[in-house]
Amino acid sequence: MTVETGLAPAHEVVEAALAVSRGVGCAVLVRDSSDAELRFANNTTTTNGVRRSRSVTVVSIEEVQGGIAAGSATRSGVVDVADLVRCAQEAAASAPAAEDASALLGGASDRAFDEPAPETDLSVLSTVLSGLPGAFERAARSGTVLAGFVEHGVVTTYLGVSTGIRRRHVQKTGSLELTGRADGGARAAWAKVGTPDFEGVTLEQLEEDLARRLEWATRRVDLPAGRYEVVLPPGAVAEFMANLYGYAGAGQDAEDGTTVFSATGGSTRIGERLSELAFELRSDPMEPGVECIPFLATGASSASTSVFDNGLALERTRWIADGRLAALKYHRAGAERSGVAAAGPIDNLVLELPGAAGSVEDLVATTERGLLLNSLWYIRMVDPTTLLLTGLTRDGVYLVEDGKVAGAVNNFRFNESPVDLLARATEAGSSIRTIGREAGEYLNRTMAPPLRIPDFNMSSVSPAS
Repeated sequence: MTVETGLAPAHEVVEAALAVSRGVGCAVLVRDSSDAELRFANNTTTTNGVRRSRSVTVVSIEEVQGGIAAGSATRSGVVDVADLVRCAQEAAASAPAAEDASALLGGASDRAFDEPAPETDLSVLSTVLSGLPGAFERAARSGTVLAGFVEHGVVTTYLGVSTGIRRRHVQKTGSLELTGRADGGARAAWAKVGTPDFEGVTLEQLEEDLARRLEWATRRVDLPAGRYEVVLPPGAVAEFMANLYGYAGAGQDAEDGTTVFSATGGSTRIGERLSELAFELRSDPMEPGVECIPFLATGASSASTSVFDNGLALERTRWIADGRLAALKYHRAGAERSGVAAAGPIDNLVLELPGAAGSVEDLVATTERGLLLNSLWYIRMVDPTTLLLTGLTRDGVYLVEDGKVAGAVNNFRFNESPVDLLARATEAGSSIRTIGREAGEYLNRTMAPPLRIPDFNMSSVSPAS
């Protein structure tokens, strides 16, 4: 299936919109997306297809009573550029003066700005697709039912600003998710990988992981709620860190007293030690293996992001350094008011304990008695002032005794704060490319280590299977 054909070249749409804009300034954002996906269930392929789409956003900056304001309008597919610009101008003219107002940035013009957006197709998934028939056959022989999906997308972002900025960036994003169930669902395991291009990714890797976990689950142990020593795998750690970054990363929210990083008197906890271990949490558009868009391109302002900052260069930022809170997200206007450096949102996240080494298996091997988790889901906020989250374990909780997995355990509901987990962690392994089960839907590019938590709070037993 292919949609949105006959689109004008993206750079021409940008230039056409800028040419008819009036007022103080204008920014135009075009995102061309190309996606391929395949889904399967009950050991058979269910759906597959490719699609192409486009969104166009115009941000108009206008003079209003008391200052300047911004208004935006977005359309999909084939766009009436003049009408879209008019809608953005009308939105700006009726808006109050913007608290995040700053002079529009000048800057770079990419040589590739007028190049077309590349597309993806099912051939990118060939290494996975070719392995499906064999995987289905092996699953059927072992009494296992496989389900999952594989998808790949290419998003090409074009940004033009009336000051002369012309930027273009191509982002490739892929993932492979696999669930295996046996004994009518009594035994279940799950695995997922994130990748830009599926190079080196095969279905067999995930199959082996599922088979091992399903074998562990042939013995079932029921345990009550309580606090347990837990080995958190990198994907679960990434899930917690993504929630920390998303829920509590805005400096303005912290100054307003509404987040875990708020301090008394309208200040923040920047500089405060969060962990005795020297954790570093960072984002860097150039981080090897998880590279992402290196400039800000947004059609809406928020507590930490401003449309006035379109084109802002995004650079390596350490949010936590040496175990201390080092930075929060600020747009330029907020940063100037607070006397800190501006830091925009970056589409990757890395947690690392410098000098740490070892895998999940290494941490399990040194566990006298505890739990090994597989994945977390249905995570929700309980208290933003402590960043207390609640959620459920899913598709694999395992009892570890004397350094070996002794069987599968019932699921639990947990109540934990990512900030508290960093404070209480006693050991970490090597950071690897990973992906959260839920957070991976919006933050695909993450790296994290496995962690040992001595007293993870399993608040109640969950009947979920």
